[in-house]
Parts: sequence; C-alpha cells; structure tokens
Amino acid sequence: MGETAAAMPRTAAPPALATAAVRRHAHLLPLLAVLALLAVGPPGGAGAEDSGTGTLADAASGVLVLWALGSSLRSGARPLTRLAAGVFAVAAAGIAVAAAGAGDPGEALAGMARYLQIFVLVPVSVLLLVRDRRDFTVVTAALVALALFEGAVGVHQYLTVTGASYMGEDIRAVGTFGASDIMGMATVVAYGLVAAVAFALAPDAPDARAGRAGRAQRPAALVCAGLLLLPLALSFSRGAWIATAVTCLVVLLLAGVRRALRVAVTAVALAVVVVGGAGAGTALLQERLSSITQVADAPDQSVTDRYTLWSAAASMWRESPLTGVGLKGFPAHRDSHAPLALSSGSDTAGAGAAFRRQPLLSPHNMYLLVLGEQGLVGVCTLVAGWAALLVCALRRLYTAAGAPGHHGDRDCGLAATGLLLWLLVDFFYGDIGGPSTILTSFALGLAAWWALGRRDDTGEAARR
Repeated sequence: MGETAAAMPRTAAPPALATAAVRRHAHLLPLLAVLALLAVGPPGGAGAEDSGTGTLADAASGVLVLWALGSSLRSGARPLTRLAAGVFAVAAAGIAVAAAGAGDPGEALAGMARYLQIFVLVPVSVLLLVRDRRDFTVVTAALVALALFEGAVGVHQYLTVTGASYMGEDIRAVGTFGASDIMGMATVVAYGLVAAVAFALAPDAPDARAGRAGRAQRPAALVCAGLLLLPLALSFSRGAWIATAVTCLVVLLLAGVRRALRVAVTAVALAVVVVGGAGAGTALLQERLSSITQVADAPDQSVTDRYTLWSAAASMWRESPLTGVGLKGFPAHRDSHAPLALSSGSDTAGAGAAFRRQPLLSPHNMYLLVLGEQGLVGVCTLVAGWAALLVCALRRLYTAAGAPGHHGDRDCGLAATGLLLWLLVDFFYGDIGGPSTILTSFALGLAAWWALGRRDDTGEAARR
C-alpha cells in the first residue's frame, strides 16, 4: 500500500499552482498594468478638455520602459537581434530629424517624446518582456478582456442612451474613453476581436501540455469574437469597421481556406444573432454602413473635412518634400494649405461631456501626417519600418506553417500579424491621438516579437 501510494504522482495544490503562475509571469506585470489602466477614465472625467493627454496608462508606460531596461541589463545578454535594433534605431533617427526641422522647438520636443514613446520605446519594451508564446498568450488574453469590458460599457451606453452624441442622440458607444476620443473603444474592441479570431483559427495544440486549456482555447476565442461584434457595430466607426473586415479576411486566408470557410459561416451566424437579436440593426446603423460607399457621390461634412485635411497634408509635403513642415507642425500650417471647404471643427458631446467644438488638428491619416510633417525622411524611416515588420511577420508565419518545430507558435503568429495589419489599414483613416494611442505601441511590440524576435530550434522565443 505504501509503495503504491509512493508511486502515485503528486499534483500541486491549486494555491501552489496559482503562485507558480504568478511567478512565471511576474515580468509581465507592467504590461498588464498599462492595459488595465486604459480602462480608467481620463483625468478630470470624460468631459475634461485635456482628456487625451497625460493618462495613467501613459505614466505606466514610462514605468514599463524602465522595467524592460532593467530586466535587459540584469540578463546580461544582447537584448535585440540586429534587424530589430536596426528597424527601431532608424525610426528613432527619423523622428529626431523631423523634430530638428520643426518651427516651434517646444512643440517639436513634445512631439519627439510622444513619437519615441509610441513607435520606439514601448514597442521595444514589449519585445523585450514577451519571452515566449505563453507570455504572448497572457498579454493577448488581457487585451481581449479589456475589449470585452470596454465593449460591455459601450453596449450599456447605447441601451441607456448615455453614450456620445450621434445624429442628435447619445447612443454612440465610446466606453470609458469619453466623447473626446470616440475612436478609443472602437480601437480596443477591434484589437480584441482580431486577436480572438486569430486564436479561434489556431491549429490544435501540438503537445499534451496544453491540456484542457488548450482544447478550450478555440471555442472560447470564437465566443469572445462573437460578443465583440456588437460593440464594434455600435461604435459607428467606419474606419474601424473597414480595418477589422480587411484584417479578419486576411487572417482567415492565412489560416487556410477550408478553416476560413467554416469560421466565416459561424461568424456570420453569430453576427446575425448578436447584432440583429440585440436590436442593433437600426436605421442609423444601416445608414452608417451605406455611407461607406457614398464618400465620393454624396459625402457628409465629416468626409469632406477629411478630404480637405488630406489635401492640406499633401500640400505641406509638396512645399517641403524632403523633411516636411516639422514634427507637430500640421496645426500651424493647416489653414494656409487647406481648401475653403474645411469646417472649423467637429462637434462632440455626450458620455458625460458637455457640447464642445473640437478643432481639427490632424489629417486623420497617419501616412499623410508623416508625409506632411516629416517628408520623405519620415516615410523612409518610420513607414518603411512598419512595412518591414509586416513582411518579416508574414515570412515567419509562412515558415511556421511548414516547420514542425514552429507549429505551436502559429496561433501567436496569426494574432501578431493580424494586430499589425489592422493598425496599418486603420492608419488610412486615422492617426495617433487620445488615450487609446498606447495600444499602437502594443500592436507594434507584439508584431516585432513575432517578426524580429529570436527563436530557438523548437520555435519558442529564446529567453533573454
């Protein structure tokens, strides 16, 4: 009896397992803290005029950078591959050149700090702290959880008519971001939806270690994706809709045609049940959908403003093709380059904020913003770096499809590539700004981990 008992494997108690899991992922705490703080409303409430700057998540991202730097110094190993170091170093150099050529030194320094935070420092920190696919899964699970929370707040705003103002009604779902950042909730929900779709399409776990959690991953991810469809629809954000549709289609095709067809049928059924059954198929939503195809024939004022802002950014570039008008120079040069059709601003109200006329200080197109403010130097350093990330991510995804040792990374590859692709498509309709901007850094960092991070012979990220 004693020998039999001694031979039986001993399993760890649940508290011991929980403690081990916390220790295993302790280095991710700053990453998870930034995501959690995004759910906290802006300082002074949703109606504060400076609600788009100086958020708790931005402050936490500074701690994240210091934490990643300290971890890298303690490890003693070379933190980045040559390619990763080159991509981010070139981007930093381009940002510095754009700041040096700006007309207002104070604005330029503030802009340089913001650009370095979003496009260099935080992405590199994410790349350094995410060690392997388990870390990646934890971070993306936290992103999906944040999306579900913001989506739930947004749906509640729609149902109780407490959201941001849209067509005279306070029904626009904006989550905790308020009317001053109407794209905030849409961005969070779209990222969560893309990540959930990617993991729903992932192949079965390659080994028995995944256990029940591995087997439950796909259906849980599919349910999360279905739930996030409704708040995305209620955001009334055409740019987020287009970016999400394009990204999900590409991810479906990357996952395989047969699996794409099965998931597409399931997703359509979920969309009908969730969106139609909840009463979200309103005339306003249908009108917003149809307006996507009417931007050339009968554009509304918001589309007209966007066209004129794009024209202004292009005019700035033609004036200074090499270096542009300088970092943070678009607002100062806007009026001298914009056509007369540009309105004085956009109206914002609701979701706890009073009516306010919000000035149009960017072209709402990241590529044109870089072109107008940073010229060809910015395009060749910053935008080319994003293109390199996408090419490397797709190449590694193709490699993972045929290499047995890399097969277990494929779910992470689909998610990382999807997040990056969503960002690059959305940049045609938006740019950086507002509390949700920090998610741009996370998308770039997770994509860099997949595209540029080290791998050992089994396909796992090499520990640093």
